[in-house]
Amino acid sequence: MIPYGKQSIDQTDVDAVVRVLCSPLLTQGEVVPRFENLVARRSGAQYGVAVNSATSALHIACLAVGLAKGDLLWTVPNTFVASANAGRYCGADVDFVDINPRTYVMDVDKLEIKLIEAKSIGRLPNVVIPVHFAGQSCDMERIGALSRVFGFHVIEDASHAVGATYQSKNVGNCQYSDIAVFSFHPVKIVTTGEGGMCLTNDPLLADSMRLLRSHGISRDPSVYGRPSDGPWDYRQTTLGFNFRMTEVQAALGESQFARLDDFLTRRREIAARYDELLSDIPVICPWQHSDTGSSWHLYVIQVDPAKRRKIFEFMQAQGIGVQVLYIPVHRQPYYEALGFRASDYPCAEEYYRCSFTLPIFPLLSSDEQDWIVDILADGLRQVV
Repeated sequence: MIPYGKQSIDQTDVDAVVRVLCSPLLTQGEVVPRFENLVARRSGAQYGVAVNSATSALHIACLAVGLAKGDLLWTVPNTFVASANAGRYCGADVDFVDINPRTYVMDVDKLEIKLIEAKSIGRLPNVVIPVHFAGQSCDMERIGALSRVFGFHVIEDASHAVGATYQSKNVGNCQYSDIAVFSFHPVKIVTTGEGGMCLTNDPLLADSMRLLRSHGISRDPSVYGRPSDGPWDYRQTTLGFNFRMTEVQAALGESQFARLDDFLTRRREIAARYDELLSDIPVICPWQHSDTGSSWHLYVIQVDPAKRRKIFEFMQAQGIGVQVLYIPVHRQPYYEALGFRASDYPCAEEYYRCSFTLPIFPLLSSDEQDWIVDILADGLRQVV
């Protein structure tokens, strides 16, 4: 089976992990801060806060900007459930903004219309989470401008977009957002096994997220509010979580980041080659906005919705791990129970009816790619 995505691990990664395993500290050492600084510098942000998953990162990001019970978070239906669930973890209500049918990311025109309507009824969102889908950035400049007009916080779900660019700058620089979140899951651009990171330019948000990831506990006597009991002292100042990243994970991530440009180059070569190979085949290839430079986490095609399932099953039977990403969040039973209907977001629905991903990862060979396209073409011819 050729999977839709997978990690690329070499001996330098193994050696980096082994060095940590042979060191005195497997957690809360010097490697995690070093990895945080590396990712922040590469992305153009001031601060990085590493955690055990991008879901945890989204959760503490929402808490750090003050999202609470009774508040409102908006995101897109075309995403993994974590983007919306982060709001529910905080006790907030969740709503969605439909996607642009060409880019598959948040439609900013629809966002603006929805914001105007929300203002008229006094129910504006406290947080908006745009999702950089498949490696392509949302229109962050316009979203940032709307945040200033309507007074909401912006948290970029950049889980797919490590190494991507927007307006020729690295995604994650937080020029138009409060916080950006990366994922280091094995199928993403670089991996720490599991893991994620919050990026921000706000020192208070960075401090808050560091506190939240580690039980809400501080060892800084200046925040105790009374004299310290001694050098062993610590204080829990808020209700936090055990969301820390281990030294082992950070060592793998640090090693992987040394090859980030190679990973991106290979993914972009594969995507360009798919574009060429699929040019005479009746599918819709992913469209890229000129302001963005995708990291190509996914390569998504659209086919005749009447044939999608049969083609999907045909390709899987041939050992090609195509995948459908994503089932719209509002169609999940949990969210349907909150009152959402399938007809609420027609562009996300249409995308879901037609789409599936083709394998893309740095170790995918040209011969494998040729075979994938040949099987797809056979399936399109055979399925009626």
